[in-house]
Amino acid sequence: MKIFTSDLTRQADNFTIENEPISSLNLMERAAGRATDKILKLYFNKINFSIFAGPGNNGGDGLVIARLLAEKGLNVRVYFVKFTDKISDDCKANYEKLQAINEISIVVLDSIEKFPKLKKNELIIDALFGSGLTRVLKGFPEEVVKKIYDSENEVVSIDSPSGLFGENNPVAEKTIVKANHTVTFEYPSLSFMFAENENYVGQFHVIDIGIHKEFKKKTNSPYYFIQKEDVKIRKRKQFSHKGNYGHALLIAGSYGKAGANIFAAKATHRMGAGLLTSVVPVCNYQILQIASPETMLSVNETEKYISDLPHLINFNAVAVGPGIGFAKETKLLLNTLIETYNKPIVFDADALTILSENKDWLKKVPVNSIFTPHPKEFERLVGKSENNFDEMQKQIEFAKKYNIFLILKGAYTAVATPEGKVLFNSTGNPGMATGGSGDVLTGIILSLLSQQYTPREAAIYGVYIHGLAGDFAAEKKGQYPLIASDIIDFLPEALKSLEQ
Repeated sequence: MKIFTSDLTRQADNFTIENEPISSLNLMERAAGRATDKILKLYFNKINFSIFAGPGNNGGDGLVIARLLAEKGLNVRVYFVKFTDKISDDCKANYEKLQAINEISIVVLDSIEKFPKLKKNELIIDALFGSGLTRVLKGFPEEVVKKIYDSENEVVSIDSPSGLFGENNPVAEKTIVKANHTVTFEYPSLSFMFAENENYVGQFHVIDIGIHKEFKKKTNSPYYFIQKEDVKIRKRKQFSHKGNYGHALLIAGSYGKAGANIFAAKATHRMGAGLLTSVVPVCNYQILQIASPETMLSVNETEKYISDLPHLINFNAVAVGPGIGFAKETKLLLNTLIETYNKPIVFDADALTILSENKDWLKKVPVNSIFTPHPKEFERLVGKSENNFDEMQKQIEFAKKYNIFLILKGAYTAVATPEGKVLFNSTGNPGMATGGSGDVLTGIILSLLSQQYTPREAAIYGVYIHGLAGDFAAEKKGQYPLIASDIIDFLPEALKSLEQ
């Protein structure tokens, strides 16, 4: 699913109006109708609604929603927030329709003194400003937003929480509506992907309003939201054997960190790699033999850290980093790996920290390698960011500069590509914020690479499947008790759902 900027969203609306064809008024009716259906599913037991509508098309959406709710016999109060004498044509038309309905109370709110006393059981519908906003709210509109922000009522925002920009946003406390749910049209806003906006957006819901398919197909966007249909797992051939699914090499786990190797190894196997060899120090030999008997071991002579590589020519894919530590010999091993292995490498955890301390090594990293940092590891690589939008820009620049895929882990894990695109993942849940979860992701990606999926596919499919397995695990066990082993255990269910 493409994520369009605010400007492209306007173009999409105009293209649909001209080519469906449909009037802008009827498109607003259709969008608001489907938003109303979603609101009623979310709040099926609510009967009291207060709708705050602005004078633009976002306000027009809110006025249509008010009328449709009233037609269902629900109690509706409308507050038309008049901070300008200008009003869009479609908003004006729907305001006049609303005036003809006696059952609806309409209050023109033109000063903060008129702000109503809200009942606790009222649901607020925020339709003041849409995602096209480009200026921080000031004056009367800001005062209205602060009142809504401070209320104890549940809030549903239409299109976008009022005050939030579609892309970059200078966050200022209480100048953005804090929604419990945001009902948006066709595609999420880019700003929904950023952690700093979580408290404003709440849970967002993308609804189809029939934007012209030709526009969506032909219009390019650098931003995407990964969906199930984007993940193409290959069907296995009847006469295939383990040699058809690659031999992977995993370099992970030093003294006290055998678990990092175990998680990554088990995920590599569960994801379908034909063979896996893991490099281990002596202290982890017996642990790995018992915990993951499917894994072959290349045992170093050193007791507590990894120092030596096997012959790399034997392996289709290599991953390095989880729990390897920072011994001098391990750092030298990483440099040797970078200089001698000419295929894409998966870099995670400690390997990324070592690279951040030796940035001149980055230019030697094989093309199309995959980096999987969490935010702190990413900060070590590129420096501090002013906000999440700035962080994304740094992620794009880094991926382009070194010709790699950079996976920035978190909610809506972002995959930056060498050509400068960013794909946000739609699967996963907060229960996955647990030790070992990243090691599992490393194993999944390593396995896909070893099976000759392209680095692009391995990165994109890997984050989606990782999150999907976590979602199945959370559905069965809940988020609080979820551990990394659960993600591995539910990989079969995730893969089975994709095969279907």
